[in-house]
Amino acid sequence: MTPATPAAVLWDLDGTLLDSEKLWDIPLYELTEKLGGELSLPTRQAMVGTNVKTTMHLLYAEVGIAEPSAERLADGAAWLDRRMAEVLRGPLPWRPGARDALAGVRAAGFPMALVTSTERGLTEIALDTIGRALFDVTVCGDEVDGHNKPHPEPYLRAARLLGVDPASCVAVEDSPTGTASAVAAGCTVVVVPCEVPVEPGERRVFRDSLEGLAATDLTTAMG
Repeated sequence: MTPATPAAVLWDLDGTLLDSEKLWDIPLYELTEKLGGELSLPTRQAMVGTNVKTTMHLLYAEVGIAEPSAERLADGAAWLDRRMAEVLRGPLPWRPGARDALAGVRAAGFPMALVTSTERGLTEIALDTIGRALFDVTVCGDEVDGHNKPHPEPYLRAARLLGVDPASCVAVEDSPTGTASAVAAGCTVVVVPCEVPVEPGERRVFRDSLEGLAATDLTTAMG
């Protein structure tokens, strides 16, 4: 049988298109030190692909605050947001092959969405580098009613906005959290691991990088 052509391609941001997990390291390690602690590698890896709320709970637990107040969570998140906005206004590093892959898939005529755990304000700064015109819709971490990755809602929402069946879409992800979200939504996932390994599983096609990714590869993945 001939593989089906994807109805849309849904791209993650951090660690997939931009090598921005290393940029997130800056405010995360700074804030942990500011609170009198040190961010361990396992805790940092657990943050990859998550939303701000989850990240803040992990960060506060790291410094011995198991049940931070709502005010403390809000203060920490606001500090993180301000510092990350400063970082994002500098040069942003692309993941290998990501710029050409985006351009090639867009030129092939596929509808595209950006589906990220990053909140809207910071995503808009990143889009200055990536290019807003590449995406028909964007779904950010503060736009899914708290149902963040690994919940399927971010990808389900993107498919609804595009008017397509998520089971007919290809998602491109780098993290276990994001991959779980896309798989739960019914998508086929092209997985390009970045900071954290991703386990094999259903509807997952692995690549070492996005270099050389063509529209035909997405159709093959659907097979």
